[in-house]
Amino acid sequence: MTDKNRDIRDDEFRVIGRSPQHETSTEDVRRRNTGVSIISAIIVLAIGILAIVMWPKDAPEDPNDGVFENAPEVVTPGAIVRLGVETDASFTEKLDTVINDVHLSLYIPHNAKPELTLGVPDRNDKNIILAAQAADIRRDNQKILGAFVLKGEPLAWGLSKKGFCAIIEDKVTVGVSENSPLFEEATEKGGYFFRQYPLVDNGVLVENEQKNKTMRKALCSRAGQIFVAVSETDESMHDFAQALVDLGVENAIYLVGSHSSFGWYIDSAGEKTLFAPDVHRGTYRNENYIVWR
Repeated sequence: MTDKNRDIRDDEFRVIGRSPQHETSTEDVRRRNTGVSIISAIIVLAIGILAIVMWPKDAPEDPNDGVFENAPEVVTPGAIVRLGVETDASFTEKLDTVINDVHLSLYIPHNAKPELTLGVPDRNDKNIILAAQAADIRRDNQKILGAFVLKGEPLAWGLSKKGFCAIIEDKVTVGVSENSPLFEEATEKGGYFFRQYPLVDNGVLVENEQKNKTMRKALCSRAGQIFVAVSETDESMHDFAQALVDLGVENAIYLVGSHSSFGWYIDSAGEKTLFAPDVHRGTYRNENYIVWR
């Protein structure tokens, strides 16, 4: 008599203590293990995908967003406020500042009318609160370098320098243009016009060829104000113009600079201070100035 409990084929195994219906073939075990492996792989893959989706993504790289070298704060037009004091008196206010290691003195004329003069202004004229040399003159024939209009009369024509200043009906306009209609308007309305090197054009630095360093002067327009900026140290045109840009100057042109550039200002106490020693004045007939009186 055959014992069913002992009659086991070579391809079967029996779990002791369990009923015959729980007997499992080798093929069933393999399939079960395979199913478990597939399920485990799916779970691992799902976790990986979830981690990728949930991982914080980097924003587009900003070259100025460094920890140690942050970009300088940009002054927006809405944040620019007028310089100096509000006053009814007529004088020139002097402000000192340092921009990018460039020491600047700002001369802001209050309650005075601008004009151009040909020849050296009278130093004894108490009505002149600010005077600075304007256009340069040619080395070969001592004529005015660039277009020039004096009280509506054109005295020179030329476009060697693209910066310009127009004074029409007591309003000063500083800008950069090859062919400004303000030249004709100044002629028609008895105004003034001269050209110089451009330094700042609508808030953007204008490069110039001059690479030497010396005292620099500029006629600036900022937040509706017109003033003269002077470097107290010898600077290149580039560094000087960059300092003006960082000051928030919108437009600026060069004025005759160097340590011998003559001029003066009258402060609130009525004291006169010269920009440079009064030497060799009157040597050149076409020497010209922008003055406020």
